[in-house]
Amino acid sequence: MAAELVTMEQAKLHLRVIGDDEDAGIQLKLNAATEMAVFFLDRAVYATKADMDAAVAAGDPGPCPMVVTDMVRAGILLLLGDLYANREEVITGTIATQLPTGAKACLLPLRRMGA
Repeated sequence: MAAELVTMEQAKLHLRVIGDDEDAGIQLKLNAATEMAVFFLDRAVYATKADMDAAVAAGDPGPCPMVVTDMVRAGILLLLGDLYANREEVITGTIATQLPTGAKACLLPLRRMGA
């Protein structure tokens, strides 16, 4: 994966962040969200068809290669939003609960099963 799957501009637009003060933290979380999505998919995901074709031509495309789709980008952005908004694993109050996420709904249909 030579190029980024979600740009910083797309990430900041999704998070509704203006300015550059939080860029380092956003980039860290964007990198993590991208890795989480690709790991979950268990596939090699490329930003463009040209990137994927180059990897295939080089003989190292990775498992079940695919070009990033809007579903994958949405899944990455949902994971990013969760990481950005929820800096802890649980919210404590009268009840402690894990926060729901729509990322699996975006990523599950494209996940490589069994291999």
